[in-house]
Amino acid sequence: MHNEAAIKSCQKPDWWRMGTYVICSLAALWLFVSFGSDSDISNEPGSIFKWVSVQWKHEDFRFNWVMLLVSAYTIYRNRRELANAEVKPSPVGMIIVAASLLGHIVGYRTQLPRISIGMTIGVFWGAAYAIWGWKVAKILIFPAAYAFLCFCGSLLMEVTMPLRLMASSLATTLLRGAGITAYRSGAVVYNPISNGFQFEVDEACSGLRSLIVMTALAAPYAYFTVKGFWRQILLFCLSVPLAMLANALRIFSLGLVAEWLGIDLAMTLYHDLSGFITFFLSIVLLIGTAYLINIDWRGWLCSLKQRRQFPV
Repeated sequence: MHNEAAIKSCQKPDWWRMGTYVICSLAALWLFVSFGSDSDISNEPGSIFKWVSVQWKHEDFRFNWVMLLVSAYTIYRNRRELANAEVKPSPVGMIIVAASLLGHIVGYRTQLPRISIGMTIGVFWGAAYAIWGWKVAKILIFPAAYAFLCFCGSLLMEVTMPLRLMASSLATTLLRGAGITAYRSGAVVYNPISNGFQFEVDEACSGLRSLIVMTALAAPYAYFTVKGFWRQILLFCLSVPLAMLANALRIFSLGLVAEWLGIDLAMTLYHDLSGFITFFLSIVLLIGTAYLINIDWRGWLCSLKQRRQFPV
């Protein structure tokens, strides 16, 4: 009876705490809108959210706003857990808010908006932590982290060149393994013999788009389908090498088509189709990896050991 009464009391909205959170959120919104970016560039927006919208105009990030909908849906999906969670205000949340605001000041004064946009998530999540406590903040970890990935995905632009070099290097190794003479010079993969192929892994083929899509898909897929926190983290981390592998296989297949059917076909019709093939391959790799991670390997090994000891 006591537990049922506690649950019912938790299910009633605490308007005082909700009002406090709304006021804090509005104050934070005003801060990040009015003092979001201190860039000297004349056409750089002052609002940190307008700055993000400019980043999202890039072809690789134009669908990042969909990730915010996923975060919102996750909160809605966990609404009962949030309503029934134990309320215990924590000073740790205030420390997180203070540290996030300090980080924003650093980003604002050093004209690094990417620091400030990351701090917005810390402010909103830390305020919830301070007002409702750890049990609520724990449920909000995934939507907050996913929103952080949504806002800060443009940071991946900094790794475009390393992605190009790794993809071309791996593709060259695979081509040699298939018995095809291939060399790499920077991000250029080529066959030096007469009528051989040569193509450059440019920015569009660096794998950045595949990496963005894979991480954006892997996070909710791991959260909703994989059991266990560390298994979810493992699948998300593995999405990075899986995306790189899928892109390297695409470049490898371009080399095969160029070698067997000609460079013209490889760089026209097949080049366009290979993007869809890479996306499908990435999804298959993600689902297959999630399946392997979900297996209870310890139980499987124990059952296998028992079968060997007691054969039927």
